[in-house]
Parts: sequence; C-alpha cells; structure tokens
Amino acid sequence: MVKLFIGNLPREATEQEIRSLFEQYGKVLECDIIKNYGFVHIEDKTAAEDAIRNLHHHKLHGVCINVEASKNKSKASTKLHVGNISPACTNLELRAK
Repeated sequence: MVKLFIGNLPREATEQEIRSLFEQYGKVLECDIIKNYGFVHIEDKTAAEDAIRNLHHHKLHGVCINVEASKNKSKASTKLHVGNISPACTNLELRAK
C-alpha cells in the first residue's frame, strides 16, 4: 500500500471523483479529502508511480493538482536528562527505578 498526497484540490472535488480518477491506475483502498488537499491509499507501488506520473499537474475543475508520494512526519522523540546519579549505577538499575 502506498499513500499519495494530493495538493491544490479545488473545492468542487469530491471523494468519489478523486477515487475514480486514481482507480484508472490501480485499486484505491482509501480516499480522504481535507479542505484543499487529500490522500489516496493505492494498492501497490507500480500503480502509485503511474498515478503520480499521469496525474501530477492534471487539471481538475480548471485547477492543476499536485500528486506525490506522501512523506511521513518524523516522530517526535522525548529525551530526558537525569543527573546526580552514581557512576556505579547501571542502565538496568536506572530503568528499574
């Protein structure tokens, strides 16, 4: 499964319309529209590449849409500094407390 980002969607675009547009290239598993952008989950990599190649800058309701592979947000990490620990304290002992 490949998640595609669709940017610059016109207001008139419907989920069914986007689904039909992308189904020309492969099986669409999911389609979501959020204001002027959306996401399509397409079954395989080859279908996704075909959709990107053919639909990037495609005119929909007179507006050029952008189609590209979705980029995952990097997951935030939390670091915690613990001070004043004996040098003899092991990693296991620290995690146990």
